[in-house]
Amino acid sequence: MTDVQSAAGAPAGTSAAPGRFLVQRGLFTGPSADIPDEMYVEVVAGHAERRRRHVRVGAHGRVSTNTYFGRFPASYWQRWTTATSVRFEGRISGTGRVMLRASDTNGVPRTVAVHDARTEDVRLEARLDRFLDGGGLWIEIVTDDAELLLHDARWTVEAPTTRRRTNIVMCTHNRADDCAATLGALADDREALRVVDEVIVVDQGTDAVETRPAFADVSKAMGAQLRYLRQPNLGGSGGFTRGLHEVVTKAGGEPTDALFMDDDVRCEPEVVVRMAAFAQYTAHPTIVGAQMLNLLHPTQVLAGAEYAVLEDLTNGHVAAGAVGESDVTSYLPDGTKNVQDRRVDAGYTGWWSCLIPIEVTRVMGYPLPLFFQWDDVEYSYRGRAHGFPTVTLPGAGLWHADFPWKDWDDWHRYFNLRNAMITSALHSGFPVRHIAGTLGNLLARYLLSMNYGLAATLIRAVEDFLTGPEVLDDGGVGATARIRAERSSYPETVMHPVSAAPELGTAQMPVVRAGGKPTRMKAVWAKRVVQQVTGRVPFHEGLVGAGEAHWWHVALFDRVAVTDAGQAGVRVRQRNPERLKCLGRDGAKVLLRLVREGEDAAGRWRAAAPGLTSAENWRRLFGVDR
Repeated sequence: MTDVQSAAGAPAGTSAAPGRFLVQRGLFTGPSADIPDEMYVEVVAGHAERRRRHVRVGAHGRVSTNTYFGRFPASYWQRWTTATSVRFEGRISGTGRVMLRASDTNGVPRTVAVHDARTEDVRLEARLDRFLDGGGLWIEIVTDDAELLLHDARWTVEAPTTRRRTNIVMCTHNRADDCAATLGALADDREALRVVDEVIVVDQGTDAVETRPAFADVSKAMGAQLRYLRQPNLGGSGGFTRGLHEVVTKAGGEPTDALFMDDDVRCEPEVVVRMAAFAQYTAHPTIVGAQMLNLLHPTQVLAGAEYAVLEDLTNGHVAAGAVGESDVTSYLPDGTKNVQDRRVDAGYTGWWSCLIPIEVTRVMGYPLPLFFQWDDVEYSYRGRAHGFPTVTLPGAGLWHADFPWKDWDDWHRYFNLRNAMITSALHSGFPVRHIAGTLGNLLARYLLSMNYGLAATLIRAVEDFLTGPEVLDDGGVGATARIRAERSSYPETVMHPVSAAPELGTAQMPVVRAGGKPTRMKAVWAKRVVQQVTGRVPFHEGLVGAGEAHWWHVALFDRVAVTDAGQAGVRVRQRNPERLKCLGRDGAKVLLRLVREGEDAAGRWRAAAPGLTSAENWRRLFGVDR
């Protein structure tokens, strides 16, 4: 038993009944005022007062927790855990009817239990035996002439025989204020923090988090529960792996989990309660992921579950049947709520918040020292090969910067391409001709779009993949500096504030809208190549929005300003036939090398993987002895 859990089987300070374990709290508003209450509880009729830990339903009212955070993901608990039933518990003041409701894989509701309540405690139980393909549980409250107050609501399961420890690992790099704010959100929710043994912050930046006054407040509040480490920048994979290494080393023989969390999220501390509890009951060691909610659009879920197509070097695909970048407070045309009723399997889960049992690490090693990008994908697919599933848990979510608002033309793209090839080499058949064709298609698009720096980035990524595992000897530090330096010679990679963009004005650069997508794509390819090489383009200058910057449209210009995906400025692209020819020639050479040498390179990556992911290699990179 850990020192943060009570003998009753619940985190200290909660009111779960003896022999019960808290697995999910009943919350009725978000951690901050800018999160819509409908993410937690919906007022179906009448009036209700919603607060973080209680809801007051007025006379002749009806509320429902059939919401993103209000539901209990029964299907996932039946499929992946040893729990056989779950209980909803709460305290009632006033009079009304409390109903335990359930859905199936198609979202069709049914009533499981009913409690006609007066001022008293309420307990409603449901067996987890009819949810294998999908469905969830939630509470509905109906009042007549009097109001009803529900507080101290929670979902509990019979206490486990063996307890797992949970440690939060947060990696940060020059986001001191964001990191301090995320830590502050955790520190402010003492009940959530009680399920955690330790919060480990790995600071790899030059702008240290410890210099912020807010960090001093957090440090005082958490005390010995907070451990702060400094190290040189080894990227996200290096920061998270340092924390994972600390957890594994300290755990000894205790069953323990490392819960990764990004530094720049808007934190819902409940994610810690739900992920840690789910891991307590999984039938086998399981990588458990939280869902990402869009920071700018807080009712949108990025994906209910994701998978990668390794042969195409792509990730971020939404699993069939999962919610995907849509408003989870809205209703579907058939009248059902847009929530995750269908149980779907994940290929991988992102490290914005991800729980890794130390048993997984001890069997298959640490993450690859990829520095940035695809480290989370690779680790989950490696886990699958070793028999460890990845589960993305509905209702466990936090808010992260919207991916569509990040521009693709950045130095990060080098790591995305190189690391995708490494992951494909390790966990697929690595069809070199198909992969070379995929990369050739991307290269042609970049060149025709006058993304010369992005084309050079792709070429460098392929070259370094072919160089082999030695490119990871320094954990990616050298590659980061080199790719940034190389890209700096390409002026179109620089984003300009619109007021400072070279010769940008309505007279010089009118907005030119894109037409429909061409149907005869091969003919369009050939035509755009001729236009770009000869300069016989329809438009001398123009301004194109980020959503319309398709290669077949941008290739129509001699000079074009393209809005950055983040909407903060523009990138000015200038037709350069010599660069097009030079990069086209270099790209063709490296892709031909990939066809000839790709299988051999993939073999060298596979042979080197055990050493790259070993504790010894990571300790060398960290510069620590143990």
